[in-house]
Amino acid sequence: MKVFVTGATGFVGTAVVQELLANGHQVLGLARSEESVNKLIAAGAEAHRGDLNDFESLKSGAGNCDAVIHLGFVHDFTRFEEMCKLDGQVIEAIGEALIGTEKPFLITSGTALFSKDRVTIETDRSVNPHPRIATENAADAVAAKGVKVAVVRLSPSVHGKGDVIGFVPTLIRIAKETGKSAVINHGDNVWPAVHRLDAAKLYRLALEKPFASGTRYHAVGEEGIPLKEIASLISERLDVPVVSLTSDESSEHFGWFTHFAKLNNRTSSEVTKSSLGWNPEHPTLLDDIENIYLAENE
Repeated sequence: MKVFVTGATGFVGTAVVQELLANGHQVLGLARSEESVNKLIAAGAEAHRGDLNDFESLKSGAGNCDAVIHLGFVHDFTRFEEMCKLDGQVIEAIGEALIGTEKPFLITSGTALFSKDRVTIETDRSVNPHPRIATENAADAVAAKGVKVAVVRLSPSVHGKGDVIGFVPTLIRIAKETGKSAVINHGDNVWPAVHRLDAAKLYRLALEKPFASGTRYHAVGEEGIPLKEIASLISERLDVPVVSLTSDESSEHFGWFTHFAKLNNRTSSEVTKSSLGWNPEHPTLLDDIENIYLAENE
């Protein structure tokens, strides 16, 4: 099938594009610059000029393809709530172009919507006033109009070579700038994680297999890695001390990243694995921190 992909030249998007092309699909990737156009053409895909603020371009791209994978998101965390609202509007715009069709529409959300003591599963729905809920609310609104929608919840840490703005690079940068690798309280809170290539395969499988509209999939290769293990590895390789901060102290140290440093988000993907036949096989988060992220900082 021909697939319209937003965020096609991003960290996860490039892997998804390659996964689709390698398995016989065609790709029309959203491109907002000449550089993005050239990247898509070099990868073997077609380019569709536009951006996430150009709703008519989004509708056109969706209308000219057999399916849509929405990966695009403006990662400006200083305007996070605004960007989340925009994401909801993007989903609604694309959804309008798909009403009355059976074209599958995969939407990207995150397991970080949930921060709690028990394990998050695919059927959970967030009741937290988290800005990112705009994405899932929009997905449900589009599904209610008869569009065939599924939501892929990415782990907070999608890791692998080429990651420069994700959670781990941020932790490493803060540790280098402050001279300490910090955790909050004892650092027992956990992040789920997934390798970008495993996540890309999940998107492809979700597109190819029938699903009920409103389905949630969890792109989770590891259920939860304690932050203290990540901080200890960063400490060892950067030769800086591990320090435990109180909740009040954490805001000064982590800044805008404080919410994510506090995140406790143990998440299962057992239903996803069973329904899609998805089996993560690429390196773990700690392996990539040691062999890629920290190696690049030495």
